[in-house]
Amino acid sequence: MHVLEARDLSKQYQLGEHLVEALRGVNVQVTEGEFLAIMGPSGSGKSTLLHLLGGLDVPTGGDVVLTGESLAELSERQATLARRHHVGFVFQFFNLLPTLTAEENILLPVIIDGRDSRKYEDRLTDLLDLVGLSERRSHKPDQLSGGEQQRVAIARALITQPAILLADEPTGNLDSKTGKAIMSLLRRSCDELGQTVIVVSHDAKATAYADRIIFLRDGDIVHQINFEEDMPLNGRLRSIMSTMERLET
Repeated sequence: MHVLEARDLSKQYQLGEHLVEALRGVNVQVTEGEFLAIMGPSGSGKSTLLHLLGGLDVPTGGDVVLTGESLAELSERQATLARRHHVGFVFQFFNLLPTLTAEENILLPVIIDGRDSRKYEDRLTDLLDLVGLSERRSHKPDQLSGGEQQRVAIARALITQPAILLADEPTGNLDSKTGKAIMSLLRRSCDELGQTVIVVSHDAKATAYADRIIFLRDGDIVHQINFEEDMPLNGRLRSIMSTMERLET
């Protein structure tokens, strides 16, 4: 089942007298439970595509279909509700509220949506266990490391059981060891929770955790890699590096 589709998706920006084509008729289908990574050089359209898939921006042409619902056919309020109910976001910067504890930050989407947070106590406990923060649930962000803060951000994105989790450079502010742990955590969310995940990253070591990688250049998909489930990380990494070298020539 396709939980998310981009259909002939295009995005244009006016930059002074110049028209910039950030995306040029991109088509992507994402299967439920899949881990998809998006790679490409700076300016290739990676983040633009992610923002359009999550309903954070509106395409110039084409459509995004989220859980069978066309975002183009929704009102602005309906699109906001669809995004709130079906999409979880993780960004490079953790965006945690400094006055709230880890568990309060995680429950924030539930509270904003007007739901009874008491009904999410079991989910909260399970997520704190998944991200390895059961003993840190009462700590505020300034008492947590960068990796721990990103784990809180991931748990926050998962608390409402979204159809899809979108992560934009989630390891960009982390050291390599912590970044590896974060990508392993996202992989576990797919394997253990059946979560659909899309990650934008320039880091081959991060994207090696994905099931599939699409490569963008100048707003177009120029290549795709599908990994066998049992292919080891070092083999995936070699394949990614080889593809990147070939696409750069």
